[in-house]
Amino acid sequence: MCVGVFALFHHARLNSRLAALETASDFNMAFEQGTWMPQIFHRRSNTIARTSIVAAGLFILLAGWGLYAVYWSPYTTLVQVPLHQPIPFSHKHHTGELGIDCRYCHTSVEKSAFAGLPATETCMTCHSQLYNTAPILAPARESLATDTPLRWQRVNYVPDFVFFNHSIHVNKGIGCANCHGQVEDMPLMAKGETLYMKFCLGCHDHPEKFIRPRNQVFNLKWLPPANQAEQGPKLVKDYNVNTTQMSDCSMCHR
Repeated sequence: MCVGVFALFHHARLNSRLAALETASDFNMAFEQGTWMPQIFHRRSNTIARTSIVAAGLFILLAGWGLYAVYWSPYTTLVQVPLHQPIPFSHKHHTGELGIDCRYCHTSVEKSAFAGLPATETCMTCHSQLYNTAPILAPARESLATDTPLRWQRVNYVPDFVFFNHSIHVNKGIGCANCHGQVEDMPLMAKGETLYMKFCLGCHDHPEKFIRPRNQVFNLKWLPPANQAEQGPKLVKDYNVNTTQMSDCSMCHR
């Protein structure tokens, strides 16, 4: 009913305007000036439409920025976010302060794809004598007594569709800190890098920037020397790093 009333109203308004036109010339002039047609939209409609388009564009940009920020935030990457472990093992104390070599616990890092985790017996080599009654080490003592391995949560990992081999990296002069960060400064272990594809390609595209002498691979304090621009390419050649295949998909996705 409302639609019918609205139509009748505009029909009557149009007839009144046409009746006011006395000659054909008056009609043509009114047609050219656009004064004979009733105004359907409010005069602010164009402003509202433009504002809506701008607002929609800003919303899309802000939403994209928000998704990007979340994707790279610690909430998603878990960088510098310690995970709960059965024992709050401190790399800062054992590696940074006591100077224990990475290979003492991660025994297979030089010869296997997996660096390995220490057996309870490795821990108890020292802690059968040191802090052997400390409550914080009770899980380790129970593990040894019951011959049940400790269930450590893996901190650094890549997706199942990515092949990664620790041994090839350390034997080609890529240090632990390149991927794991400054472990010797971590009271509780956390990811040092995202380990996203972008991070890996940064090294695969330019290995000469990150490669180091093999005898410095486990030196967590090593820094590129001033002559890395000369030393890097030489080490790449000496260690037979095949740079022509470094960015091939099959290198990591097999």
